[in-house]
Amino acid sequence: MMKKMSVLLLVVLMILFGGPLTTTATAAAGGNATRPLGNGKHKQHQKPLAPALIVFGDSIVDPGNNNDIHTIIKANFPPYGTDFQNHRPTGRFCNGRIPTDFIASRLGIKDLLPPYLSPQPLEKHDLVTGVSFASGGTGFDPLTPQLASVISLPDQLTMFHDYLAKVRDAAGDARASEILSRGIFAICAGSDDVANTYFTMRARSNYDHASYAQLLVQHATGFVEDLIHAGARRVAFIGIPPIGCVPSQRTMSGGLDRGCSQGHNEVAVAYNAGMVQQLAALRAKYPGTLLVFMDIYGFLYDMMMHPRSYGFTESTRGCCGTGLLEVSVLCNGVTSAVCQDVGDYLFWDSYHPTEKAYKVLADFVFDNYIKLILV
Repeated sequence: MMKKMSVLLLVVLMILFGGPLTTTATAAAGGNATRPLGNGKHKQHQKPLAPALIVFGDSIVDPGNNNDIHTIIKANFPPYGTDFQNHRPTGRFCNGRIPTDFIASRLGIKDLLPPYLSPQPLEKHDLVTGVSFASGGTGFDPLTPQLASVISLPDQLTMFHDYLAKVRDAAGDARASEILSRGIFAICAGSDDVANTYFTMRARSNYDHASYAQLLVQHATGFVEDLIHAGARRVAFIGIPPIGCVPSQRTMSGGLDRGCSQGHNEVAVAYNAGMVQQLAALRAKYPGTLLVFMDIYGFLYDMMMHPRSYGFTESTRGCCGTGLLEVSVLCNGVTSAVCQDVGDYLFWDSYHPTEKAYKVLADFVFDNYIKLILV
């Protein structure tokens, strides 16, 4: 049975990742401006700790940039968004809010961080206080966005340059300069490289674990340096979590008992260690730039191994469907039932945590790392 499910997921991934690359980096951008929580008007109860939050990465921090591009890697349909305001799917790969929403809120910037790409233009306040360029399914390995037909990290950086031009037009050069010098730039990617490109698709079969981790480190370091060259001065770099312990990878690679996949986690650990070294080198090279490595591996591993300590009872299955394989199009309102109490679950689908879990993670990141970049 487990073998059949693994084959099914592999076939689906082949379908999902088999199309030609189509991105919208040069498309007209604006925002599916996500409405603030509450009465529809954002209320500032504190002076913002930073002028803007700018995000690059994958589905963990994608609030809907994939909605209107030619890919099947989407989450703009039920039951995604079932616990979002008005029970509305927005493209977030979650039942509700994602980490960047919580971080933006705790920074005092706004309640929700909107996607840059959307049919409707962003209002001026949303534009100048930050957006996410993240695209679910992308990664640092150049093959990853090609296989998934999503927006690459270099294309996200191209979109950022377009964004800066819009900020200058809307609010002037001084505001753009303030975003560059005092805004927080967050980067969160790498999990799809490991789980999809390397292990599921076997697209880099000539690389062993160590050399593939090094390939990712090389490309990730290049992206960070390109972002610094673009003017960013406060950069938060999020490491890869224990990707071998998420439900889908347990199902695919964890054997009959669905244990954590040691190989996945080996690549993640090697990558994280490599990035710590490279970011230290970049700090020395660019002394005027704050670079913080945010290590979430150990914290998330503890959440997965001891869910009851964090208010959960289930950490090896997702809430959507069987919880073994369902993610993106496999988690849908037609074929997938939803668990009775999502609050018990660490994972929403077989790959992405629930809103409740993301809140716990975001608080950990904010309390332990954000302060280091606000000095």
